[in-house]
Amino acid sequence: MTITIREGGPEDLPAILGMLDSSVEWLVSQGRTVQWGTEPLSKREKAVEAVAGAMAGGTTYIAEADGVPAATLTLTDGPGSYLSHLPAPGEPERYIHWLASDRRFKGRGAGRALLAHAAEVTRQAGVGLLRVDCYAGGDRALVAYYEANGFTPTHTYTHGPDDWPGQVLARRVR
Repeated sequence: MTITIREGGPEDLPAILGMLDSSVEWLVSQGRTVQWGTEPLSKREKAVEAVAGAMAGGTTYIAEADGVPAATLTLTDGPGSYLSHLPAPGEPERYIHWLASDRRFKGRGAGRALLAHAAEVTRQAGVGLLRVDCYAGGDRALVAYYEANGFTPTHTYTHGPDDWPGQVLARRVR
């Protein structure tokens, strides 16, 4: 299987939502319903607006496995208003949003390839800091995934009325 990475655009929104829905379906099958709930993200207007907004404000990348969209992420210049209560990093950064993979490609390296690509694009832009946030509840498996890809936990936070547990992680890229 060959993984290639390309820039995505608005025309990729349906495929990206499909990847996110695939992730929700997988999480539900694992009994992990707190992270993204039980309803497909494509059916939630605010989620669709958030994905499209991140895409409009940054650069989206698609990892294709033998030409089939397998994973995605979007890079922007910052985390967004939901983390405005946390200390700013004090330097330019790139921020990862909406990393997801089509679960048919789980374990094939598409997500890892996208994270490596995001680090390289950030470095080439002369920016030394790449950050991401994720769900930090349960067994913290997602935090461990980012740690295995070179990120270090920096700030914990809670979000929303249910105090959704989150973790910000950072990676130096130069």
